[in-house]
Amino acid sequence: MEFEANRILQRDETGKIVAEITFPETSPGVFVIDHTFVDGSLRGQGVASKLVQAAVDEIKKRGGRVEATCSYAKKWLEEH
Repeated sequence: MEFEANRILQRDETGKIVAEITFPETSPGVFVIDHTFVDGSLRGQGVASKLVQAAVDEIKKRGGRVEATCSYAKKWLEEH
């Protein structure tokens, strides 16, 4: 996985993005997970869950609060 300022992504061997999560800081200390994408070739392998966990870990490491507008992330947060 590659970590950027407010995005975590995974590329395949050709460099194509096959998984991605974004979490912009919408107000000081508040990060909103607003987008989760997993290519069909990776579905069913727990990749989306790993992305959300990585985003939550990164946000907490920064001392931020996690919110979500992405439906998958909302459900994940409720369950975890």
